[in-house]
Amino acid sequence: DVLLLPSYYASFSYYCILSTMKSVCFLLSLCLASPASAYTTPKPNKPTTISHRRAFLSKIAGATIAATSAVTLNPSSASAADDNLQNVYWGAGCYWHVQHEFILAERSILGRKDNELTSLTGYAGGFKTDSEGRVCYHNFKSIADYGKFGHGEVVGMTIPESKVEDFAVEYFKLFGDKGERADPMDKGGEYRSLLGLPGGSKHPAFAQVEAAGKARGMTLVDGKGNDPDTLGKRLVYVYDSNKFPFYQAEFYHQYHNDFLTPAYGKEYNNLAEAALDDGRIKITGCPDRV
Repeated sequence: DVLLLPSYYASFSYYCILSTMKSVCFLLSLCLASPASAYTTPKPNKPTTISHRRAFLSKIAGATIAATSAVTLNPSSASAADDNLQNVYWGAGCYWHVQHEFILAERSILGRKDNELTSLTGYAGGFKTDSEGRVCYHNFKSIADYGKFGHGEVVGMTIPESKVEDFAVEYFKLFGDKGERADPMDKGGEYRSLLGLPGGSKHPAFAQVEAAGKARGMTLVDGKGNDPDTLGKRLVYVYDSNKFPFYQAEFYHQYHNDFLTPAYGKEYNNLAEAALDDGRIKITGCPDRV
């Protein structure tokens, strides 16, 4: 049962700062939504501005509208001229800070503008979805829980095949000199280190990806699906993204500040609303909270 106590409102931010698990903040944020509308279907009226969209989404937390299953990331028209665009994903613990690093990489490596960014948080590496094709973050109603379905947290993006090696170099930098993810306090298969390429280890650029990993003391092995944690093993699972597709995470988890670093700033956070407005972020049908 969900308890909604008014006294929790004032302490919500303090509780989030102290927490080492983002699930606490996410679940509390669902509590702070109107209990009568926490799991309701949105009204058909269409918001006309981003500020209206925020208000609209605040009322439909946990909407059970039809969800897209495996998400195909859509680059902007400005990026469409790039060579052989491919959907890939990378995971190394909590996806909040991973998304931030790959947003920086899209800008520096590809020169993408804000409306061309494709990096989104999501889930991959498991076998299952629910009957509606959903994969969701932990929630009070246990709807399509990604952990129970064997998925890990990842950041998916659309990049040119010729740049996969460059993005792999950025990915392995996330493990530092010790070959460990930045948030070892988060444990379990949900936080395992994994990456997904079309064809997996048979991808044309896999040799370069593997070399980037070895340069950081990391070993790459084929993922079988629903794999265990990699904590302390200097290990990364490699998945065929055609067999183990990317499932976009909830709006709440996009362009989110991370507990490990100072806040990324409103300019960064507001990229989520812009991406929602132009269709790069989809409403998943999972319990959500803006």
